[in-house]
This record gives sequence, C-alpha cells and structure tokens, in this order.
Amino acid sequence: MQLNLIIDDWSMDLDIPDGYLENMGESFDRMDKDMDRGWQIGQKWVKNPSPKQRCQLVAGKLLTALETDNENLAMMMGGYILSRMKGIRQVVIDNTGEPEGTAFKT
Repeated sequence: MQLNLIIDDWSMDLDIPDGYLENMGESFDRMDKDMDRGWQIGQKWVKNPSPKQRCQLVAGKLLTALETDNENLAMMMGGYILSRMKGIRQVVIDNTGEPEGTAFKT
C-alpha cells in the first residue's frame, strides 16, 4: 500500500507493507487513547480531537520522522493515517507549524 506525501514542492511515496496495518492495530489504538486526553493543535488545546485532527497531528510527526530519517516512525505514522482515513491516497503536509493546514486526498 502506498501513501503519497506532498511537502511544499517535494513529493514521495511511503510504502506500507501488506499486513502492517493489522500488525500495528494495538499500537494505533494506544495512540488514540493518548489523544483521547486532548492535544495541542497549533495554538489551541483540543479536548477531544476529531479523526481528521488526529491524522493532522500524526502527519506532523510523520514530517519530523522524514526530516530525521526515522524510517520506523515514518512508517508507523503513515500506517496510522491509512488505518484511520479509509481510502486516503495523499497527504499534503503543512510545514509552517499549523497542523490544521494539512490536507488529505482520496
């Protein structure tokens, strides 16, 4: 499975192996439980982030993983997005520090 990532004028495909989403299900559920307590999104605190907001937060972590060459974290964050946003094919990641600017395309 592939997830296309767009950051400014740069594009790449993140390859997620078959079976990865199923194998990581418990980890993704733990991430959701952590976000259930609320999260800082940009300049505001969101008590219970929506599924889209959660994926915007995770996209920010995905960007950091790419910048630091952390392939395992990048795969985990990309996998989370794929598991929570059915049919997603592309993430346009905002890198200005405002997660709400991140967009998802099917």
